[in-house]
Parts: sequence; C-alpha cells; structure tokens
Amino acid sequence: MKYVIGVDYGTDSVRALIAEAETGREVASAVSYYKRWSEGKYCNPRQNRYRQHPLDYVESLEAVIKAILAKSPEGMGKQVAGISFDTTGSTPALTDREGNVLALRPEFADNPNAMFILWKDHTAIEEAEIINRVARQWPVNYTAYEGGIYSSEWVWAKVAHVLKTDGSIREAAYGWVEHCDWMPGLLTGNTKPESLVRSRCAAGHKAMWMKEWDGLPSEDFLVEVEPLLKDFRKHLYTDTYTSDVKVGNLTTEWAERLGLTTDVVVGVGAFDCHMGAVGAEIGPESFVRVIGTSTCDVMVVPCEEIEGKLIPGICGQVDGSVIPGMIGLEAGQSGFGDIYAWFKSVLAWPIEQIVPAFSQIDPQTKSVLIADTIDRIIPRLSEEAARIPVSDTSELATDWMNGRRTPDASQLVKGTITGLTLGTTAPHIFKALVEATAFGSKAIVDRFIENGIRIERVIGIGGISLKSPYVMQTLADVLGMPIKVARTEHACAFGAAMFAAVAAGLYPAVEDAQKAMGQGFSHEYQPDMNRHAVYGKLYEKYRSIGKSTEELLFGK
Repeated sequence: MKYVIGVDYGTDSVRALIAEAETGREVASAVSYYKRWSEGKYCNPRQNRYRQHPLDYVESLEAVIKAILAKSPEGMGKQVAGISFDTTGSTPALTDREGNVLALRPEFADNPNAMFILWKDHTAIEEAEIINRVARQWPVNYTAYEGGIYSSEWVWAKVAHVLKTDGSIREAAYGWVEHCDWMPGLLTGNTKPESLVRSRCAAGHKAMWMKEWDGLPSEDFLVEVEPLLKDFRKHLYTDTYTSDVKVGNLTTEWAERLGLTTDVVVGVGAFDCHMGAVGAEIGPESFVRVIGTSTCDVMVVPCEEIEGKLIPGICGQVDGSVIPGMIGLEAGQSGFGDIYAWFKSVLAWPIEQIVPAFSQIDPQTKSVLIADTIDRIIPRLSEEAARIPVSDTSELATDWMNGRRTPDASQLVKGTITGLTLGTTAPHIFKALVEATAFGSKAIVDRFIENGIRIERVIGIGGISLKSPYVMQTLADVLGMPIKVARTEHACAFGAAMFAAVAAGLYPAVEDAQKAMGQGFSHEYQPDMNRHAVYGKLYEKYRSIGKSTEELLFGK
C-alpha cells in the first residue's frame, strides 16, 4: 500500500493529511498554528498590512508532518510516495540571489517587508492602479487573462510597493517567489530564482504569465509600471508547470526532519482554492466555492468551449491551472467569514474590555466566561437571524469591508449597512451581513452565466460549508440553486494529496485520482424558491446601493 501527503497552508495555520493512494481513505490529519502570526506580529490591520514570517511556515510544517505520522501506524513514513502543497495566494516574498526569503537573513529577521505578503494584504492599492493604467495604454494588454483588472492582492503590485517603500530591501532583493513555489523548492533543494519550478496556477492567475507573450510581461512594461522592477524579469522564469508534474525528491535533510524518505516525490504547488476544487471532485460545469475568511470560486472549462472568449472582471482564466488540459477560471470575494468575524469582534468589545475589571469574579472564572461568551456569539446570532422572516424591506448591507475581488476588483470600495431603525437588533444586522455575502456570491455567478459559462452544480468546501447551516441555506436561497457540501473537512489537503499521487506516478491523470480517492458529499442544501423570489428584489437593491457607494466615493 502506498500513501500520499497533502499539505494545505491557510491564513492562520497549516493542515496536513496522510491518505491511502488507492482509496483516498484518510489515515490521519493534524493542524499546526503559526506561532508569530498567532501573536499578531508583523501585521497592522489599520494599514491593511498582513505579513507572515517564513519560519512560521517551516516550523509548522515540521510540527504537522510529525503529528500525522505519530497518529499513523508505525513505519508508515517509509510507505509515503508523494507530497504536494497548496497555499494561500497571491502570497509572495522577495528573495536574494540564492532564493533565500530575505526574512531568513539575520539583518531582515524582523522586517515585515522581507516576509511573505499575505493574500489579504492591501498595501499595494496605488501600485495596482498604476499597473491597470499602463496596461490599458500598452500595445499588449497583459491583464487580458486576469479579468482585465489587476488587483492589489497580486504579486507584481505587492513587490513594486515593497521596493518603493523600503530601501534596505530594495538593495538586497534579486527575485521573488510565491509561497506555493517556495515550499517544493525548499524541500527539494532548489530555490534559486532562475531555476525554481514555478506553478502554472500562481503564475497565470496572479503574475500575468501567458504562453502567447512568452511568459511574464515584458521588461519594458514592468519598468514603465515601476522603474525599480528593472531586471526582475530576467531573474525569474519563462516556463511554468501544472501540479501533476514532479519537482523532485525530498533532500536527505528534509527527509530526516520530516521522518520520511528521499524516495518521496514532491509535486508542483498551487493555490489552496484550486487544489481544493480538485479535492471536491470538480469537473466541467461545476462551480466550487472554497468558503472561509474569504471565498475563492473555481471552475474548469474544456478549451474548445472558451476559445477566443475573455471573461471580464474575474481573477483569471489559465490553461491547466486547476486540471491539466482544461481552462481554469477563478473568482472570489475578499471578505466572507472575515465579515462575520468583524461583527463578532464589535459585539465582543465590551466583554473583552469591561468584564476583566469585575472584582466580584475570580480571574479563572472571568477568563472562562469571556472565552465561552465570545464563542457563542456567532451560533446564537445564526439561530436568531434564521427566525427573522425574509423581507425586501429589511436591513441591507454590501460585503465590501475588505474591498471587492470579483466581479471587477477594487480594494478601494467600502462596506455599507443601510435601512437601520431603532428596532434593528444585532441578529437583524448579522442577517443583513450574511445576505450581503450571498449577494456578492450571486454577482459572481451572474458574471459567469452572462459570459456563456454553464453552471449545473454548486459545491461548497471549507469550514463555513460544514459548520454554518444558516449561511449555507441563505446562499442556496439567494442563488436559487442546490449546494452540495464536500464530505471531507480537508478538501484542499485532499486535492494536494491527489496531485501528489499523480506526481508520484500512482495515477496517469488527475481525473483518475479524483475517481479513486474522492470522498463524495455529506449533504445538500435545497433552495426555498419563495425566499429566492424575495431575495431577487433585495439583490437589485444591493446592486443599486453598491453602485451608488462607488459613485459617491470615487465618482465612478
């Protein structure tokens, strides 16, 4: 029996699982939280700055692999055939000539600009605007396959911003690397910028890579965007690879550190949502939603069905970014679960700030009381919100608290809540926020359908899909479509494990691995079409308020 490992790097933690390659049966899984990130280091939410130290990734990897092997039968580490990684993205970092992430050098150990710039970092809004302005005037529109709008969440904007704002980094930087490329390179001993194996998924969706213009945007274009980008292109890459490809084998050092062998094949990495879609058994006409702090929506379309068609305002269409041989389409929302977490923190403020001062309660009881109360906020809000009738005159929100990813990316837009009265309660506001995230989802579905992309089934994966029935039912009602929920709690890691099995030569193609290893679905949410009709009226108001907000703030 052969086994494979899938490693899923999320926003707060890394998750890994070991599975039977023949059946997909999960043997063991584990989670390791990033130590420095958990302490709030290197981030400034008020400035939209979110950075992660590479040591968080390395230390958590060792911890999580050792944890799953400890839960597995003795000696299983010797039977592992392959390992693959998915990560958040675009999450790049600047490197030196050897491919060392600059934060691993002593002089930059505590410099946030030397670290990985997390997907949700929005410090590069100005640089993204410059990229879009130059692209509109350039003979070749390098944003054409990126939905026509480049986002501040993506690599070139982030790199340009760091180079402009930090002279010490500017002097040391030689290249850049995406997190999903760095992990395979690190474990196989090849991180040099010019020879590092690069993911088709990351390059095509976030770096404007495309075969038809011989790789990355031209040197002239990049220098026009930001003169400090000069020479970066020649230090990077021309070729990219799909995730069924082998990068190499574990080095002796990493085999010993992880408790595996040098026979373990390491596959090409990709972004979490793309591998998660594979883990959820995506196929043509499937709309897969990875629902967590944000959402990422993924589809695959046969090449002949989309030939010559460019879908505006999405996060890219790239050959082989999800399943080799098909066009991968990506969209998503910059805020989903994060919006609920924001409202929870607003409500929790007096609990956290006032209760600790109570002298009548002993410290241990206060600590338990605070933690338990905060944990119950979202479940209780969900219960009460579900009891409120759906009405086209109720409170209404837009879901742009963290900007808008799709359709039509803009990190400048702001969220709104309207229709408040003295009768509005916390559950009413929560209901409006949940409906807003569902309306944002519908806007994405409508954009695909308007451009001739067929959607026959909706699949949900991620924590919210499995743990928030109220949110999922609202989403089904707004879309007017059934939503299947993937059975596995670890769809992204499962997708990585499937790719590991293919890279290791255990299956000829990803589709074969899906059929053998897929875990099916736990349940299905059916839409209430009466509520769907009411939501149709609310959705039109949502669009109108969103349009008015943009016109008021930006004159658009």
